[in-house]
Amino acid sequence: MQFEIVTDSSCNLNDAMIREFGLHILPLTFMSDGEQYQSYTAGRDSDLKSFFKMMRDGKVFTTSLPNLQQSEETFEGILSQGKDLLYIGFSSGLSGTYQASAALLEELKKRYPDRKIYYTDTLAAAMGEGLIVYKAVKLAQEGASIEDVHAWVEENKLKVAHWFTVDDLMFLFRGGRVSRTSAWAGTLLNIKPVLHVDDEGHLIPMEKVRGRKKSIQALVDHMEQSGTQPIADQEVFISHGDCQEDIDYLVKLIKERFGCTKFEINILDPVIGAHAGPGTIALFFFADKR
Repeated sequence: MQFEIVTDSSCNLNDAMIREFGLHILPLTFMSDGEQYQSYTAGRDSDLKSFFKMMRDGKVFTTSLPNLQQSEETFEGILSQGKDLLYIGFSSGLSGTYQASAALLEELKKRYPDRKIYYTDTLAAAMGEGLIVYKAVKLAQEGASIEDVHAWVEENKLKVAHWFTVDDLMFLFRGGRVSRTSAWAGTLLNIKPVLHVDDEGHLIPMEKVRGRKKSIQALVDHMEQSGTQPIADQEVFISHGDCQEDIDYLVKLIKERFGCTKFEINILDPVIGAHAGPGTIALFFFADKR
C-alpha cells in the first residue's frame, strides 16, 4: 500500500488479521476498581475471554477514549516517515473517539502540509466497523489510491447493517440504553431486545422477542429482508460476548438459509462489551440500507 490505515480497537478485528494487514490500532481504554486497561496492545495476543469472565464474576467496567498523546504519536509516526494516512474511526454516535482523533489530524495537516491525510466517521461499531476496515484494506492491496479508498468508505458505510441482541438487559440499563423498569421486566419475562445501529451511528432498540433462540433467529430474518443479493456470496462478520454455542447456532442458521461460507468471528471488544455484556451477539453484513 502507498499509505497507512489507522483504526480503533473497537473495529474488533482479530490479532492475526491486524498483523496481516499491517493496521495501526488506537486502543480505547476501560477501567475497573481504579485500574486502567487498554483494549489492544500491539505485539500481544488479546485475551478477550478473560474480560467477559470478569464481567460474569461481577466486575463493573467504565470506558474511555484512546490516550490522545498515544494517538498523536501513532499518527505522527506515520506522517514523519513521509507516508500518507487514512483514519477509519469508531461511530461518533457512540463515542467521542472519532471527534478527538479528527481534531488531532486537523492539527497535523498544518505540520505536514505535503502529506495526504483523510479521515472518516464510519458511524459503525464492533465488526461492522471492522468489515468496513477489512474492505478498505483489500481495496488498498489491489492498488486503489488513498482518495479512492476514502471515497469507497464514505459511499458504502451506510450499507453495512448492524443487528444486535443481548442476553442480559441489566448491562444495557447500566449503559443508559434501557430504563431500570424495562430491564427488570424484560429479565422476568425472558424478553430479548433486537437492536441496530442507525444512519447516525446510534444503537437503537427495534423489537422485542421472547427467548434467546428467537432473538438469534430475528437477526437472520433481518439479514434475509435487507441483505445485498446474493447473500450467499457475502463475507459475514460476527462479534459476540463470549457465547460460542449461540454463535454456532447463528452460523448454522445463516448457512442453512443462505448458503454463506465465509465468516469472520471474534469475541467483542471490551469497550463495547462493557456496555452490552456477556452473551451479546452482533451480526454484520452488506445491505440495501442499514
